[in-house]
Amino acid sequence: MSLPEESFDQPPVLTPTQARALFRTGALAQTTGGWCRGYAQANLLAVPNELAFDVLLFAQRNPQACPLLEATEPGDPHPREVAASADLRTDLPAYHLHEHGELIAEVPDATEYWREDLVSFLIGCSFSFEAALAAAGVPVRHIGQGRNVSMYYTNRECVPAGRLAGPLVVSMRPMPPEMVETAIQVSARYPATHGPPVHIGDPAELGIADLDRPDFGDPVEFAPGDVPVFWACGLTAQAVALAARPDFAITHAPGRMFITDRADAVPPLP
Repeated sequence: MSLPEESFDQPPVLTPTQARALFRTGALAQTTGGWCRGYAQANLLAVPNELAFDVLLFAQRNPQACPLLEATEPGDPHPREVAASADLRTDLPAYHLHEHGELIAEVPDATEYWREDLVSFLIGCSFSFEAALAAAGVPVRHIGQGRNVSMYYTNRECVPAGRLAGPLVVSMRPMPPEMVETAIQVSARYPATHGPPVHIGDPAELGIADLDRPDFGDPVEFAPGDVPVFWACGLTAQAVALAARPDFAITHAPGRMFITDRADAVPPLP
């Protein structure tokens, strides 16, 4: 695919097809926050078929943390609904490979590691509503700082399903207190990518001891007066699935998401 050179430094204006073509080259293992404005991004979790029903049930029971956009047939790396031209083995910036729940490698292409028994789940990501936050005047600090969003384990237990159980994972975005209500209203329009925040303010109420030490992603600098705002995070599904220690799994590298062809929000009310 031929891509206009001037668009390489403007990821918000790329189409999902263009972005996936860039990632397919293996040369852009970077976070996708701010990419392809107007399109939903997704977490990738590919697990053996014997664990797939538990993941599906877990997503059904924990829809805000795990809004399921699509699941594939075993062995099939091609989504049919959210990006029919895509290949889940090549079209993300970077992948994590896991054996028995342990990270063994990060790779730019998962083709040679793909198995015929892998079922892929695409779970909505909060990166999808960040452009709308910015358009509404809400600062998205981590993008401005060139960092991945901060993500944390919490003390809130999810509803278990089969072999899967564990705590909610959240993403955090600091912002001025006067912008919190706007952030709630904007993100509520994105139920397929986590919707409104699950907590505002004191991180200790979520069991988070130190915002400067996220469990995933990067620490993000606060501006004076900022308050932390927390959203449910799709890494919840990845975390509980890996805790079940399947013999093998493939996931996106944190912050390096699959960009779909699906519009990222529900239409506004007339």
